[in-house]
Amino acid sequence: MAGGCCSGSQDDTDKLSDAAWRRVLWIALAINAVMFGVEIVAGVTAGSASLKADALDFLGDAANYAISLGVAGMALAWRARAAMVKGVSILLFGLWVLGSTIWMATQGLVPAAETMGIVGMIALVANLACAAMLWRHRAGDANRRSVWICSRNDAIGNIAVVAAALGVFGTGTGWPDIMVAAIMAGLALSGGWQIIRQARGELRRVPIPRRSESAPLH
Repeated sequence: MAGGCCSGSQDDTDKLSDAAWRRVLWIALAINAVMFGVEIVAGVTAGSASLKADALDFLGDAANYAISLGVAGMALAWRARAAMVKGVSILLFGLWVLGSTIWMATQGLVPAAETMGIVGMIALVANLACAAMLWRHRAGDANRRSVWICSRNDAIGNIAVVAAALGVFGTGTGWPDIMVAAIMAGLALSGGWQIIRQARGELRRVPIPRRSESAPLH
C-alpha cells in the first residue's frame, strides 16, 4: 500500500509538471510568433542578414514549440521522434542561414545599425523571458532539451545581433552583420546535432514490441 501511495503522489507530480510545461510552451509560442513578424519586417527594412536569420529562428522555434505541445504526454518514442524532426529542421535552418549569409556578403550592402540595435534589444528581452521560463524544464528527454537549446541559442544570437549593430555603426560596413549571421548558423548546426544525437540514443532504448506467443501462426 505504501508503494501505491508513493506511486500516486509521483503521478500527481508528473501531471502538474506536464501542465506547467504546456503552459510555458504556449506562452513561448506566442512570444516567438509575434517576434517573427517584428524581426522579419525589420530585417527586410534594415537590410540586415542577422535580423532576417533571427526572424526565421523565431519562426522555427514557434513551430518547434507547437510540435512539443502536440507530443506532450505521449510515449518516449513519439517525443524522441518529434525531437529528431526538430533537430533536422534546425540543421536545415543553419545551412539556409549559412548560404544566405554568403550571398549577402557578395552584395556589399550596409544595414541600418539603429534598427538592428533597437529590434535586437527587444528580441533579447523576449528570448531571455522565454529562457527564464524554460530553465526549470531544461533537463529531461530530448524533446524538452531541444526546447531549452533553442531558447539558449536565441538569447546568445540576440546578444550577437546587438553587438553587430554596434559594429556596423562603428565601422560603416556590413561585415559585423555578416559575421553574426555566420555565428548564428554555426549555433543552429551545433544545436541541431546535439538534439539529433540525444533523440537517437532515446530511440535505441525504446523496447521493440514482441509478437504475442498466443498469436496464430500463418
